[in-house]
Amino acid sequence: MERDSLEMDVVFVGAGPANLSGAFHLARLVREHNEGITAGTRQGKSLGEIEIAVIEKGSSVGSHILSGAVMDPRALQELMPDFAAQGAPIDTPVVEDEFVYLTKNSHIKAPITPPPLKNHDYLIVSLNRLVAWLGEKCEAAGVNIFPEFPGAHLLYDENDCVTGVRTGDKGIDHHGKRKANYEPGVDLMAKVTVLGEGSRGSLTKELSQRVNLNGGSEPQVYSLGVKEIWELPKGRFRAGRVTHTLGFPSDTKTYGGGWIYGMQNNVVSIGYVTGLDYRDPLIDPHAEFQLYKTHPFIKSILDGGKMIRYGAKTIASGGFHAMPQLFHDGVLLAGDCAGFLNSQRLKGIHTAIKSGMLAAETIFDALFARDYSSRQLSKYETHVKNSWIFPELMEVRNFHAGFSQGRWMGMVNAGLQTITGGRSWGLFDRTTTEPGHVALRQLKDYGYTSGDPAQRYGALKFDNKLTFNKLTDVYHAAVSHDEDQPSHLHVLDTNICATRCAEEYGNPCQRFCPAAVYEMADDPLTGRRELKINATNCVHCKTCDIMDPYQIINWVTPEGGGGPEYKGM
Repeated sequence: MERDSLEMDVVFVGAGPANLSGAFHLARLVREHNEGITAGTRQGKSLGEIEIAVIEKGSSVGSHILSGAVMDPRALQELMPDFAAQGAPIDTPVVEDEFVYLTKNSHIKAPITPPPLKNHDYLIVSLNRLVAWLGEKCEAAGVNIFPEFPGAHLLYDENDCVTGVRTGDKGIDHHGKRKANYEPGVDLMAKVTVLGEGSRGSLTKELSQRVNLNGGSEPQVYSLGVKEIWELPKGRFRAGRVTHTLGFPSDTKTYGGGWIYGMQNNVVSIGYVTGLDYRDPLIDPHAEFQLYKTHPFIKSILDGGKMIRYGAKTIASGGFHAMPQLFHDGVLLAGDCAGFLNSQRLKGIHTAIKSGMLAAETIFDALFARDYSSRQLSKYETHVKNSWIFPELMEVRNFHAGFSQGRWMGMVNAGLQTITGGRSWGLFDRTTTEPGHVALRQLKDYGYTSGDPAQRYGALKFDNKLTFNKLTDVYHAAVSHDEDQPSHLHVLDTNICATRCAEEYGNPCQRFCPAAVYEMADDPLTGRRELKINATNCVHCKTCDIMDPYQIINWVTPEGGGGPEYKGM
């Protein structure tokens, strides 16, 4: 097969806050240097024209971007000190914080907001809008932006040095045959490739397995955030008010918590995070969120309102101990795919932006040295350790590990961390959390007779006013995939689904997926229960790739342009 090959200098895979900030910062560094050489204010040689590209699998920049989101503006101020004057789409500053513990039928408001959850003067944003704006800034700076170009495979030389990325083919039918509109993917050759694909990135996973980037790290653990946007009656919830909750509906062995963020025009962002290292095989993160909304405290806020948008996204929660090696020959990792989340503060946008900037500064030096080896690119890790990212993540390095021993020990550990700057005297000095697919217990361990979710969620009803089933929510995520394309969800052995998995776990893919992608149904020809994959529902959260207990589900990129449209999320 003949493919076009396009020579670039630097390719950023994924148009998220890390990569867009990195591309913008690199373009500025190159421009300022070249202008300084021309003006005689800098020594050395001009770098000439440096071709920078950002590829994005979504239909537009920001279409697959989802977060809460309350943003610490620190990194954005470093990237662009006058971001407000330049029109950054900030919704509203935080003016009020509260932390609420939910019992089954009541609530307790903390008299003092825990320090990690104090957000006064931070910014409530739609990350979708902010990223779209950053994309415009990149294009104005001369960066090439290519939406609908998923990174399908990394390109390597004979020494496993990354030499670029191959984008996905278009126009392949569900049988794997070429359609009339067939277009082969393009090989984008690059001196340096930056992976900023978000949580559980498919290329990051490929690279890590090939060159063992995780060899010196603890297993990464994840959480799943399920979110809705609601329009409320006027005056119901103040713009700039931030509420975080703990307790109901999670059991004490399961990590979980909720949020409500007041935005402009009587709109709120509401969601629930469930740790994907839960043990109960019947847990369904989407059902947890729907149950959350039935609590009297939450229901009183939403009553009379209207749900207008939905989304779901995984986040890497393992912290400092679970971060992979951030570099390899020809490649760097930035943002959520590298685990730059501060899980105690529920903040990752600022660390993503900063990591992108540090990647840009590393690449700038490499362009001068004409050296793109691990030896040169390892300076990225040094830059991270010398930045404010390192002490921030070090102070919370044991946060998620504490919750592996239950809610109460987790809260004790979080308090110790806050007081001691992350030290816990050997109690949680390494992450003791198992990866999700290992932590998940079998049905028999919980005394369940089958995978029927009614055994855990029997009281939950979907009324389409306060609570919604998965298909209704997926509709509000504006998900769209061409149905006549190969499934991007590869199940390596479907025989396990109808036999071992059904008996041992009750087919948990039907529950942990927040988009009703997986379904066990009777085959009309054979009469047997078979796995049915509704790939067109997929919201690209990657939960299935993370949580499948047999690790036989492999999420790969679908045809470019498909997926959710997180407008205003």
